[in-house]
Amino acid sequence: MNISKKTISNIIFLIAIAVLVIPQTRQPIQVLLHKAIALIKPVTIEDSKFNKLTDYSWKLADENNTVYNFEEAKGKVVLINFWATWCPPCIAEMPSMQALYSDYQDKVVFLFVTNDPFTDINKFLAKHNYTFKVYKPAQAYPDFFDISTIPRTFLIDKDGNVIIDEKGAANWNSEAVRSTIDRLLK
Repeated sequence: MNISKKTISNIIFLIAIAVLVIPQTRQPIQVLLHKAIALIKPVTIEDSKFNKLTDYSWKLADENNTVYNFEEAKGKVVLINFWATWCPPCIAEMPSMQALYSDYQDKVVFLFVTNDPFTDINKFLAKHNYTFKVYKPAQAYPDFFDISTIPRTFLIDKDGNVIIDEKGAANWNSEAVRSTIDRLLK
């Protein structure tokens, strides 16, 4: 039996479509693609024009309903990541976020913010051995944070200047991000 190249390519195409349509295989493939994109997509570091955060009146709550008042972040280097457990680009960048968090958790305020239920969040954190704390908004975001897409990450300096405003998956454990944070901490 002789199978033509066209038949083989049609079969491969149908398998690829099926893999992307089946929910159990779609998300892992999307995560893998976003990880690849994040590795080659540099984080944009603003050097010339900064947006300045002026409204720190925002409250977040952890799983124990302990409130974090964003006012406490004033005068500190802050990394805020808006994400979700079901979001493939968010999932893709989390290993690099964890690596950054592991090295800078005592020097930088990390705020991982989601609207997901804590049951889903805790399963996600446990499954991936992530150690960062996650918050849910206890009140509406300040107007400054226009979150129309996730992941969305802000790196804010001690004066409230937004040094990085990144949409989509990125490699947060890069040398460029680390040297920027080191510079901000001095």
